[in-house]
Amino acid sequence: MVTINEQDQVLKLIKDEMGVLLYFFNDDCPPCISLRPKVETLVSEHFPKMKMVWVNSKTNPLLPAFYGVFANPTILVFFEGKEFKRFSKYVSVDELGNAIERYYSLAF
Repeated sequence: MVTINEQDQVLKLIKDEMGVLLYFFNDDCPPCISLRPKVETLVSEHFPKMKMVWVNSKTNPLLPAFYGVFANPTILVFFEGKEFKRFSKYVSVDELGNAIERYYSLAF
């Protein structure tokens, strides 16, 4: 898990890593707070080679704007430098895991 505040760092990570999950959150958002540990557990247990990045939308408003993120929580999944899947607001952890699993097994 990494917290990134700079757009250049995010772009470099997406370019350099096979799989990246960006989690946009806000500390004033109860769904963000409750979903975050579930996503962290999912990725660390089932997709350990995938990089997780936390982006605080409130303190870094330019990053979510750059990615067209207007609601929290929003999760963007990248494989091979391209956005693969986007989840926003009411995110099902099972649906997230199923979406990542297929491509993850091919990529790694």
